[in-house]
Amino acid sequence: MAGTTLPTPLYPLYQEKFGFSELTVTIVYAVYAFGVIGVLLLVGNASDAVGRRAVLMWGLGCAAASAVCFLCATGLGWLYAGRLLSGLSAGLFTGAATAYVMELAPHGGASRATFVATAANMGGLGCGPLLAGVLAQYAAWPLYLPFAVHLALVALSAAVLLRLPETVRERLPLSTVRPQRPALPAGVRAVFGPAAIASFVGFALFGVFTSVSPAFLAESLDVTNHAVSGLVVALAFFASTAGQLVVGRVGVSRSLPLGCAGLLAGLALLAGALHWDLMSLLVLSALVGGGGQGLAFRGALASVAEASPAERRAAVISTLFVVAYAGISVPVIGVGVLTQSIGLEDAGLVFIACMAVLVSGAAAYLLRRPVPARI
Repeated sequence: MAGTTLPTPLYPLYQEKFGFSELTVTIVYAVYAFGVIGVLLLVGNASDAVGRRAVLMWGLGCAAASAVCFLCATGLGWLYAGRLLSGLSAGLFTGAATAYVMELAPHGGASRATFVATAANMGGLGCGPLLAGVLAQYAAWPLYLPFAVHLALVALSAAVLLRLPETVRERLPLSTVRPQRPALPAGVRAVFGPAAIASFVGFALFGVFTSVSPAFLAESLDVTNHAVSGLVVALAFFASTAGQLVVGRVGVSRSLPLGCAGLLAGLALLAGALHWDLMSLLVLSALVGGGGQGLAFRGALASVAEASPAERRAAVISTLFVVAYAGISVPVIGVGVLTQSIGLEDAGLVFIACMAVLVSGAAAYLLRRPVPARI
């Protein structure tokens, strides 16, 4: 997962090298989400049929191919290809790796396995920009060394994966895998609405942070240190990991509205950072907004899963992920379009206002009709 966020602090360097605009940065970033959504809809349940190891090996293959695209990048097309392949790898990892960790856990280790899966997912996303930022700032070949290191990590992961046992006993041919249509049974809709809105806003906040915060740091705060820009983005993902781990203590019924409150506070802090050009508010928005995203998303996932009938649960969860990843793509591109005409800071404020309205509506709904405390 670290590979999917590896290019984040490097976008200013690619802009300087290839001469493209902030809109292009957001489109390059959003291509990743289209890859994830495509995999979730087309082959999201493939590991149930062909096995966990096979799907994870395909994911590692896409990750390696993505790194090669960035290593060979001589133009914008290579960046698009690299981001698309990165999205395909993340889509393949998302369900299969989580299920694999749960199935490989020893008896009674389900809680620890959930922690490991959560930490690996969001923690990996945070490590990507931090690793790339440090290497770009303090080592040679800033546009090449991070991806060479990523290739080495992919090779190590493949070596470990080959030594693990397969947990799917009755495997079927790939031809049996069918595209999954988004599904929403009637009994789930009341819970799904606010859960989907909170997920959309949380992922949109991450999308804007990941795609445009390096440019904001450089243009408005005169921070050109790649390690610093990577760290700011990483803090949001690390805070999300912490927020997800807190859900077990506060309970699902409270985590979703608390997460909405955290997202609203994070958006307000981000607005202050943009308006007053303050680094401290940007860091606080990463921490508070990231924590709110973690609370809201894990609460959303748990509440939607609980409300879904067993035979439709996988399809409903996939639908939630599709909505969440749409949050990474559509609003981010919107910010890029607005940046062309009104500038980065004002575009960010428009984005914040729109997301604040959405998450406030979800929070108000949850206050009137709280999620039942059944988990």
